[in-house]
Order: sequence, then structure tokens, then C-alpha cells
Amino acid sequence: MNNGEDREQQPPPPPSNSNDQQSKFVINIPSYEEVMEISQPKTTPSSFFEPSTSFSQAFNFVKNSDFYSPPPPPPPPPLTPPPPPRQIGLSEGPSTSATPSFSAGAGIPSRNAILVSHRQKGNPLLKHIRNVRWSFADVVCDYSLGQTACALYLSLRYHLLHPDYLYYRIRELPKNFKLRVVLCHVDVEDVVKPLLEVTKTALLHDCTLLCGWSLEECGRYLETIKVYENKPADLIQGQMDSDYFSRLNHALTTVRHVNKTDVVTLGSTFGSLSNIMDASMEDLARCPGIGERKVKRLYDTFHEPFKRVVPIRPSVPETPVHVDAEPSSASENKEDNKEVGDANKKRKKESELTVKSALSVAFAKCSDRIGRKNDKSRSNEAEEENVATTEANAGSLNIRNGTSSQ
Repeated sequence: MNNGEDREQQPPPPPSNSNDQQSKFVINIPSYEEVMEISQPKTTPSSFFEPSTSFSQAFNFVKNSDFYSPPPPPPPPPLTPPPPPRQIGLSEGPSTSATPSFSAGAGIPSRNAILVSHRQKGNPLLKHIRNVRWSFADVVCDYSLGQTACALYLSLRYHLLHPDYLYYRIRELPKNFKLRVVLCHVDVEDVVKPLLEVTKTALLHDCTLLCGWSLEECGRYLETIKVYENKPADLIQGQMDSDYFSRLNHALTTVRHVNKTDVVTLGSTFGSLSNIMDASMEDLARCPGIGERKVKRLYDTFHEPFKRVVPIRPSVPETPVHVDAEPSSASENKEDNKEVGDANKKRKKESELTVKSALSVAFAKCSDRIGRKNDKSRSNEAEEENVATTEANAGSLNIRNGTSSQ
């Protein structure tokens, strides 16, 4: 018993060299109580929401040991080839997916770009929009040309197949667009009836109709409206000089055959435009360098009335009715021959006659014919009355003779 107890009480043998080497690399893991003691602050916190020692601070000693190694760096992103260079606003065509003209990472289309509806994918019109950037977007109209302008594309060939398409598309448009354009592509030969229907629909719904006879022309319309989106309306107005001579020059050179030298002569001679307008033909002819043709042009321009006088139709001359006149066939033939001869002569002189004289001759000829017809009808009526009176007189004579014989 004593031997066993002695064995139990004897200390363990000292470790070998290999155990000594392993004991050097043993990591002392703290217990839960030690971690909590370290993490608890020594001073009493003023508030329960103040931060305490974090978990990384408690196990910060692990980084100093020999077994710790830093994590590997994240793998680099895969190398992608740069996109091929392209021109601004060019699409790849209807067969391939049209790329937007702005970068995909931006996510918001540019204000200077035309927003194209996804309905227009595959439309060959997109090939001809080259001078303005465009991109696909979820818009109600076919082409959004700005905040207040939009456009609907319509082909007349498609309109003949679906006559109600334009009406329903216009109804879908929101009311915030001030300019609503119906871009009509005329791609049929007989355009009278379909174009009349499209025009009527556009007018009734306050839309502006633009007709293009080619896809390139339709593309130019869209580009122009987009470019002039923020431009004022007076941009297309011609610039007028402020000095008096320039305005006088602009006014007088509109008269045919009057040049700038003549304007200088007239301005130095008369002094103002009102004096030139009040001048007579003799005063205008005294100016050097102004001939008869220019004088007549200027005088007629200033004195010709704006309202043209309509020629009054000549009245039909009243001819006396001869009761006893009996027209003969020979006289009628002579008159017809004379009319034919006069007509032939007048045809030769038509090139020399003016419009006014030709109209007066035509009215006179018609009045003569109407007068002759009236004369013939009146003479026939007179003859019938004479016959009736003679018959009545003969009847009365017979009655008298019968009574006398009795």
C-alpha cells in the first residue's frame, strides 16, 4: 500500500525535448470569465449606450502569434476588352440591338438625346438619325423630343391596313406635350384618300402633321425639332438693320428692276420714302439712271390699288320688236356666215388682246346671241298672235255673212 501511495504521490517525470518544443507553441485561450473581465470597463459608464471593448480588441493578441497569417487578397476583376469606338448617335441597325448613345453605367438618359420607344425597334428610320443622340426608353409616344414635344410615326401603307391605329395612339398621349407631331411617311402611290384621313385626324386632335417622302427626310425632321427645342421662335426671323437707309434699301429693292444705286439716287433726291411715293412720273424721270421702265414700275407700285376692280358685265341692249318682221332662212345664213368670219378674225387677234378686252368681247358676243334669240322668240310670238287675230276676224266675217243671208 505504501508503495502504491508513494507512486501516486511521486511527481511526473520531466518532459522530453520534443515536449518542450511543443509547449513553446501552445496558445493560451482565455476563458469566458477572463474575456468578460477584459471587456468590462473599469470605470462606471455614464450611460448604457456608450461602446465597450469590442471582440477584435479582446482577441488582438492572436495576430501576434506565429500561427496567424493574413487573409489572401480578393481576386482581381476579370479583364474585359474596351468597347469599340463608335460615332455619336449611330445605331447598329434593325437586325442588331440598338445601343443607347449614353453610357450604360449612367442609368439616366441625357437631356440632349431623343428617347425612342421600344415599339420602334427594327424601324429603319433609326439609321437616319445621325446628328442627334438617341436611346431607347419606356415612353408612351414613339419619339420623345423634349419635355414639351413628342412625335408619332405612321406609315401610309400601315394606315391602309389599320385605319384606327393613329386615333388610338393619339388618345394615349399625355396632355403635358405642347407640340404633338404626326410624322407621316408617304410610301404609297395613291396618297389622296389616306392622306386626307390622316390630315383630318391630326387636325381634330390638335396635332401637327409632317409628311416625308423618304426615311431620310423623316429623320431630318426629328433632328431639327430636337435641335431647336430650346431655341426661341424669333430665331428664324430675318435680321433688319436699324438705320433708315438700310430699311429704305430693303423696301425699294423689292420693286422689280430697281437696284441699290437707284435707291441711293432716289434717297438723295427726294429725302424720304413718303416724298418718293408722292412724286409724279416726271419727277421720277428727272433722276439720273432711272429710265422709263423703272419709272413706270415705281409709279405703278405706289399708286396701284390693293383691291382689284371686277369688270361689270355689260347689259343686254334692248332691240325694238317688229311685229310684221318675218325672218328668212337666207338672212339667217348670211348672219351665221358673218359670225363665223368674225370669229376667225378674232382668233387671229387673240394673242394681241389682253385678258380684260377678251372678257369684254366674250360678254358682248354672249349678249348679242341672247338678244337675237329673244328677237326670234318675240317675232314668233307676234306671228302667232297675227295668225290668231286673222282667224278670229275671218270667223267673225263668216258669222256676219251667214246672218245677213238669212
